[in-house]
Amino acid sequence: MTERADQLARPERLPLIFPSVLGCDFVRVADECASAVEAGADGLHIDIMDGHFVPNLTMGPKMVADLRAVFPKTYLDVHLMVERPEEYVRPFAEAGADCITFHIEATAGRKVNNERDLVGQIRGAGCQVGVAINPPTTAASIFHLLDALDLVLVMSVHPGFGGQKFIEQTLEKTKAIRAKLDAKDENYTRLEMDGGINEKTIKKVLPAGCDCIVAGSAYFGADDRAATTRALRGEG
Repeated sequence: MTERADQLARPERLPLIFPSVLGCDFVRVADECASAVEAGADGLHIDIMDGHFVPNLTMGPKMVADLRAVFPKTYLDVHLMVERPEEYVRPFAEAGADCITFHIEATAGRKVNNERDLVGQIRGAGCQVGVAINPPTTAASIFHLLDALDLVLVMSVHPGFGGQKFIEQTLEKTKAIRAKLDAKDENYTRLEMDGGINEKTIKKVLPAGCDCIVAGSAYFGADDRAATTRALRGEG
């Protein structure tokens, strides 16, 4: 865990590229993910949907456990799009997740398992911690947690389905979060973006301050994934 976890804290490796497993051919998941890793991807992003928080169902802990068995050295970035994230922490941690990200919209206003408790629960399970915000959610909604996070995920589409169009309005709050992260003295925190990112939109995403990039359809639909990896890093 330690060697993989160090990856998020290495600012010299900017940005990190985490292809979204949701965008791959599910008949060939292992081969697709192997292709991404061989093409230079830094890890794999795994979207977990419960059919309630978002109108879709995707993968469970078994998928993460199987990926961990095949890719023991690959960083697994687990994104919980679920109503009750506290119920999913232990199963995904035990399956081999390196980072578990929950949505602020799923915890705001709830009396049970407030955000700080959930952060502690995730760390106690041996994982790094991320918080995600949806397109309509303000940047300020997560400012109180920035000192406790390893990663902030800004959704640049409405969560639930891949292949959506990039929402440019999310860039302004991304810049606001980047400014807050740069001003803090604590541990290095990654700023991740997910949704509609491709070789065109990345030219706006990187200048907004993102240093962790999730791409699904554009990545796994590419003929040359190594070239796509370089382009998403701003090298193409």
